Amino acid sequence: MRALAIERRDAAPAVLDVAEPSAGAGQVLIRVEAASVNGFDLAIAAGRIWDSMPHEFPAVLGRDYAGTVAAVGEGVEGFTVGQPVAGIVTGPSLGPGSLGELFVAPAEKVTARPPEVSAIDAAAVGLAGVTAATAMDVLAVGADDVFLVSGATGGVGSFAVQLAAADGARVVATAAPGEASEFVSSLGATDVVDFTGDLAAAVRGIAPDGVTAVLHAAGDPVALAALLAPGGRLVSLQGATAEQVGRDDVTVTPIQSKYTPERLGRLLDAVAAGRLTVAVGRTFPLTEATDALEWFADLRHLGKVVVTL
Repeated sequence: MRALAIERRDAAPAVLDVAEPSAGAGQVLIRVEAASVNGFDLAIAAGRIWDSMPHEFPAVLGRDYAGTVAAVGEGVEGFTVGQPVAGIVTGPSLGPGSLGELFVAPAEKVTARPPEVSAIDAAAVGLAGVTAATAMDVLAVGADDVFLVSGATGGVGSFAVQLAAADGARVVATAAPGEASEFVSSLGATDVVDFTGDLAAAVRGIAPDGVTAVLHAAGDPVALAALLAPGGRLVSLQGATAEQVGRDDVTVTPIQSKYTPERLGRLLDAVAAGRLTVAVGRTFPLTEATDALEWFADLRHLGKVVVTL
């Protein structure tokens, strides 16, 4: 099959012919229709992961997927050939990933996809949506919160803005003026601040006593933590800690995505019901998957970048 993969440690990602997987006992073989690009894929492509996670070459990239069931292994119940599904790549190793024509997953890790949700939208929700939901569970924002989303135009940020707004929070989103600002406003941000200017002054103008919660998806965690009111909380997608930000009167929690089929299923149900908007900035066919990585890395996108197969 064709897949976006890295052939050896010093090689760049390329679309290669790799061995087709098959479904073993307890597994589901998925014919992938779409997979999104995530920051983790860039980290693999840059060679920053080889020494910290097990891997085999060729290493197929991709951390989420949407498609249909191609085959089921022995003992699998609840899935049928042709059924729409989605999911996130789990496990301690780098691969195999989902940016290929076929992908095998444990049946208990596969999410049934509502037929109303396209493969492109489901893939875009994937890792970014589940990460945003994980962050919201930790922050537990509500109507009494002023919530700063740093990195609001990206995949995680765009979902976090919507989830927090639905919970009644006043959402302050960072974005450049113009199209990006209009984008986050359309998702439910109450206020938009220009991260290219004096961010601290802009946020203090909105919340003179400090914001109560922060999502650190981009930017300087020290500067962001300084904008918190005492007792505030910050969730970091980039590993920031309380010691790093230098405050002992706030809570700082570094998180990773906590995927369950149920959590992704709830997000997909919200998309199907029109309660959650999926912002896809651009799609690329698999033949142009390396261009998708470059587009994602250059931050020329609003929302998610998705590869179609």
